[in-house]
Amino acid sequence: MSIATSEQSVVDSVNKQLFIGGEWRDASGGDTLAVEDPSTAEPLCEIADGTPEDAVAALDAASGMQDEWGKTAPRDRGEILRRAFEKIVERTDELALLMTLEMGKALAESKAEITYAAEFFRWFSEEAVRIEGRYAIPPAGAGRMLTMKQPVGPCLFITPWNFPMAMGTRKIGPAIAAGCTMVIKPAQQTPLSMLALAGILEESGLPGGVLNVVTSSSSGGTMGPLIADSRARKLSFTGSTEVGRKLIEQSAEQILRVSMELGGNAPFLVFDDADVDAAVDGAIVAKMRNVGEACTAANRFHVADSVAGEFAEKLAERMDAMKVGRGAEEGVEVGPLIDDDQRTKVADLVDDALGKGARALVGGEKMEGSGYFYRPTVLGSVPEDAT
Repeated sequence: MSIATSEQSVVDSVNKQLFIGGEWRDASGGDTLAVEDPSTAEPLCEIADGTPEDAVAALDAASGMQDEWGKTAPRDRGEILRRAFEKIVERTDELALLMTLEMGKALAESKAEITYAAEFFRWFSEEAVRIEGRYAIPPAGAGRMLTMKQPVGPCLFITPWNFPMAMGTRKIGPAIAAGCTMVIKPAQQTPLSMLALAGILEESGLPGGVLNVVTSSSSGGTMGPLIADSRARKLSFTGSTEVGRKLIEQSAEQILRVSMELGGNAPFLVFDDADVDAAVDGAIVAKMRNVGEACTAANRFHVADSVAGEFAEKLAERMDAMKVGRGAEEGVEVGPLIDDDQRTKVADLVDDALGKGARALVGGEKMEGSGYFYRPTVLGSVPEDAT
């Protein structure tokens, strides 16, 4: 199934090349990788598949621009972010549709993320002029102590697929405000939002070399050499705890500053005196936001015995009533999972629990047809030894 003309025009508006040193260029090897629509499992487009050589070129550009960018007036840096914020807001509908096409979430949720993402740029546009140091008299009284805040230097950013724009602005915003250059590697499943963001920053006057975007099918192959490069001074990653642990180990050699947002562990508790209807409302938000693909999503429910039956029944009713479909379609509340690997993981967890005695109150199966859809599911009587 081909996507609608309006949807195709949004995809076509995004540059599909690498963004290095202020120039859009093909991958050095000429290779490309496909970006899928998870609702159809069909390609939306092809983008540049960057190589380690491309990544090094990106760091070359960032390193070469660092001194000049670090000396730029804070007000100028803030104004660039402010202009980018305004452009994101102006293009909310277009950017939200692009996000839905590559990630799958319902259009309303994509619009909410665009608003969330834009706010990071507005916030840091104002913080750019508030970078303060410290002046103090030491305890002994002799001399003076002066603390100055300076850019740490070229930064490496790796962003996830579940919030493809907000996790970018959350890292890029403070880097621009502080006067740091950067190389960013977006998730290969959802690179279009980041490429669109790079275009907006270019339009907003960000000098070439400050932001460099490398899309690639190999995160380790492209970012690994940069982490080992002495010119890089900071690493920020949002993703799994397992991968984050490895990146911290790799960054130790160069003693990089690291910022890690890893994993999640979110039990949902319902006590015996709870308002069950309110608890169900909260459970839907906690579990189904972003198709359940968020580090903050509830990963287990602990419910008091006295209300467990009522809670499970009402939760199952609400889950069963949720409209599943392409995120771009009107009224859809639950889109597809991001890819077949993630759907297989969900299916394996459900099958394991059912095989050990759990009961499927609703769902518990993949949905027929194209795309990576899995029926909203509620399991009851899940044994403690379930995976």
